[in-house]
Amino acid sequence: MNQTLNRPMTGTAEAEQHSEGCLAEMIENQTAKLPSDTFLWAAVAAIGVSCYLRMAGRKDDSLFVGQWPAPFLLLGVYNKLVKVAGTDRT
Repeated sequence: MNQTLNRPMTGTAEAEQHSEGCLAEMIENQTAKLPSDTFLWAAVAAIGVSCYLRMAGRKDDSLFVGQWPAPFLLLGVYNKLVKVAGTDRT
């Protein structure tokens, strides 16, 4: 059996083999400029706004805004991954 198949790739060789498309690279370049705290504070703000709307009697609006923290936190994780292991690592 070929020994090169069992050998782990180096970081650079793996990055070159699994390169991203133009759109993904453009998004990574833009999101990497944002601090990771931005997404955390956006999630906290959405929770606060949702609580305010609920206390104001706007139940439907509070449920709508209350669904935003999870996507904000997911974007924060994506942002962190881009900074650590994005296309700019090569």
